[in-house]
Amino acid sequence: MKITMDERARSLLKTLVERYIADGQPVGSRTLSRASGLELSPATIRNVMADLEEMGLIASPHTSSGRIPTARGYRLFVDTMMTARSLDMDPMTPELANAREQLHPDQPQRVIAQAAHLLSNLSHFVGVVTAPRRPAVFRHIEFLRLSERRVLVILVSPDGDVQNRVVVTARDFSQAELVEATNYLNTHYAGLAIDEVRERLRGEIDALRDEIAQLMQVAVQAGAEAINESEQLVVSGERNLLGVQDFGNDLGSLRKLFDLFEQKTQLMRLLEVSSRADGVRIFIGGESGVVPYEELSIVSAPYEVDGRIVGTLGVIGPTRMAYDRMIQIVDITSRLVSNALSQKP
Repeated sequence: MKITMDERARSLLKTLVERYIADGQPVGSRTLSRASGLELSPATIRNVMADLEEMGLIASPHTSSGRIPTARGYRLFVDTMMTARSLDMDPMTPELANAREQLHPDQPQRVIAQAAHLLSNLSHFVGVVTAPRRPAVFRHIEFLRLSERRVLVILVSPDGDVQNRVVVTARDFSQAELVEATNYLNTHYAGLAIDEVRERLRGEIDALRDEIAQLMQVAVQAGAEAINESEQLVVSGERNLLGVQDFGNDLGSLRKLFDLFEQKTQLMRLLEVSSRADGVRIFIGGESGVVPYEELSIVSAPYEVDGRIVGTLGVIGPTRMAYDRMIQIVDITSRLVSNALSQKP
């Protein structure tokens, strides 16, 4: 829904959000009057605040006469009111200089770990980085019948890593049929990436017997899932949230947050969405639908190797965060990681 506001209301909302981010305290009419620089009576400010509250942009905590921004208010602030900072990063230059020295191109795993640590240190929240995706290539595949319509798919990668997946098929296959499918796949597709196998199957599927084609599709899906689940997510600074006053007295919220970081799966899904975007993305409150916590915001950006997006990194913290600073931190870290991983050792 489009929000129509006059300049006076926009100015007061911008001031309120900035004051609340800086101080962490509900903002009252008197504070707004001083901080906004507008010559408005307390009654006028209260009327504007009531309008902003009716629009769902601010809310009034029960314990205070002041107001705080809602997720919707933060979103409007970030999209239309926030003043972008310079990318000089002057207050953080020493840390960034050290980071450049520590991001060794011949040690990509260390680059990822260091990037997560850097994001956490600079933001004082949680840093997350997905490791670069690798092509899903298999050296050998095998099907074993477990019971009716249940098949064990064994995938062996070129470096010897073994992934097992139990799949349920549309019909029951005999072990002889499974052996036939195993032989066909290993003969024709061993050494290829799963994505390439998928493309070839589209052209060949009509020429194959239906049951063999079905098993191949199962194998491709199992292979893709195996690679996706083996992708690594590096998380740093979870305990920083213990010091955030927004969560400090709410053990229920903290428990949910730590469950989120322990499971990591939801974060992987969110960062996967972020990797398909250009530049920095911001998810405020429950906007992402993947991390559905009103108390959390996420600032993320993809990083590249030789011009190709291979992963995503970001900062996770409370909705009351300095978004301009987080955008800056995430943007520059993504560039540092891209440069480090693109260098030839």
